[in-house]
Amino acid sequence: MAGVVLENLSWKKLIVLGVFLLILMITFFLVGGIVSPKPSNVVTVLATRCYDRGSRLNRTKWFIPRGPHKCEELPSLDPEDEIIINNSITEKQVVFSFWIPGPRDGAERKMSPLFQSMLGVLQLDVEKNLKVPLSKNPVLQLDVRMGVRDEDDKDDDWKLLASSVEDRNLQCKLDKNKKEGYLYDCELLQLFELGSISHHFYLVNIRLPVNFLKGYNVGIGKVVDMYIHVIHQNGGFTIVWVTMKSVMFLLVLSILIWFWRRIMQLGRPPNLLERTLFALGVVMSILNCPIELLQFGLNVPFMLLLNDIRQGAFYAMLMSFWVIFAGEHIMDQTERNRLSLYWKHLSAIIFGSICLFVFDMCERGIQLKNPFFSIWVTSAGTKLALAFIILAGIAAGCYFLFLCYMIFCVMKNISAKKASLPSMSQLRRKFYLGIIYRFRFLMLATLVCAAFTVIFFIISQLNEGEWRWGDHELSMEYTSAFFTGVYGMWNVYVCGLLSLYAPSHKTVVEIDSADGSTEENVQLTQLPTTPSETSALQALTSKAAQD
Repeated sequence: MAGVVLENLSWKKLIVLGVFLLILMITFFLVGGIVSPKPSNVVTVLATRCYDRGSRLNRTKWFIPRGPHKCEELPSLDPEDEIIINNSITEKQVVFSFWIPGPRDGAERKMSPLFQSMLGVLQLDVEKNLKVPLSKNPVLQLDVRMGVRDEDDKDDDWKLLASSVEDRNLQCKLDKNKKEGYLYDCELLQLFELGSISHHFYLVNIRLPVNFLKGYNVGIGKVVDMYIHVIHQNGGFTIVWVTMKSVMFLLVLSILIWFWRRIMQLGRPPNLLERTLFALGVVMSILNCPIELLQFGLNVPFMLLLNDIRQGAFYAMLMSFWVIFAGEHIMDQTERNRLSLYWKHLSAIIFGSICLFVFDMCERGIQLKNPFFSIWVTSAGTKLALAFIILAGIAAGCYFLFLCYMIFCVMKNISAKKASLPSMSQLRRKFYLGIIYRFRFLMLATLVCAAFTVIFFIISQLNEGEWRWGDHELSMEYTSAFFTGVYGMWNVYVCGLLSLYAPSHKTVVEIDSADGSTEENVQLTQLPTTPSETSALQALTSKAAQD
């Protein structure tokens, strides 16, 4: 019986492998905590109030907030201001203009493909004014256009990227004892999301045209200023992230090829556990593949959606593997090695994955055509999105509890099988006890990996919707150490499983004997084997179950 590397590897080599994987995982945490900057960065851009002198709306003209072609700026939007009264300026002639990114220390900054993606969050400063009252839950309609320009283009050569008329529900509150002139506390509004940054400069023009018949921009109060909070991935973090993915892609792919070659050398077809582990390695390699490098030379607007699909597929495969891995080692019955035995567990995972995919397509799928679209703009959409995030967190927690129960059953069954060990000879008992201790440690590592994965999933979901719940501080980031550490843990876990559960090249289990007897070797090789078995532990428990 060949068994697997986990069982036949000497303690010395096993400790060396374990120490290497542990150092590798600690390195991931240290890289994120010491070398890498924070994952995301927030840049706030204040709008310039531009005056459109035309009697008709000119939707093809760009209003630029600075530079040689700077627009005519309005000092204020007070209806009693002389400029507004003398020129009979209407709300349609006021354009809020944003140049992204803003200048720093008098120098012009530019966007970079290293930022990967860009999320724009709109904040309105609404002043309390009795002449321009704020109604309850008014509808804010944004006539918005986005233009792009590169560093080598002319100053006024802005190209249209997207335009749309979007509705947002404006929700503001203010203490009753506050007098005129105070600003309302208004919730943040998602404005746009771009999955790729392929230009140096972005220009956003926003109008607030009033429509009394439909109630758009009626009762929104006195809007005095606008801000756009631009959230993007930190460039330094991107370099660290892509480097890590490139290294782990080559490492995992190499181990995966070695693992499958070992499987193909066997005189039997691969069993369910081996096929599932191979599939996990394939999905891990797909997640590791540094396709983000394409953004440095190409415009890939679907990158956010593609990354969500890759990570969702990894979650689904990892959870499926854990269920099958634990189920194949419970072995209360002799019938195993059939995927149909896990149809209930896998159906629930597949259903949840489909729900995740549909939800993501409703948000980022539509944003490929209209970056200003958001499922959060309506009350029903907000409730649905919040319900999804809450249910996803609850489902992840329930899955972890179920996995803990399955692992408990595995440990309980193995402990029960240990009752047959005292009847064996000393060397045989020592051999199986070593296997059981190794397997228990591996199950504990699985439990720790599952716990960190669930925590990471819940935190990522909370950060995804945090600013949408009214958090004006925009604390979007979680620590780089946790981000890179969990990612490194996944890779270390998969590498460890591929290495330890690869078929051993040894055809006879070797046990050192002080008296030089080979009786134990003969007995161990006579253990019953079935095409589904890959380890001596499975052979022992399977034999006990059959008896």
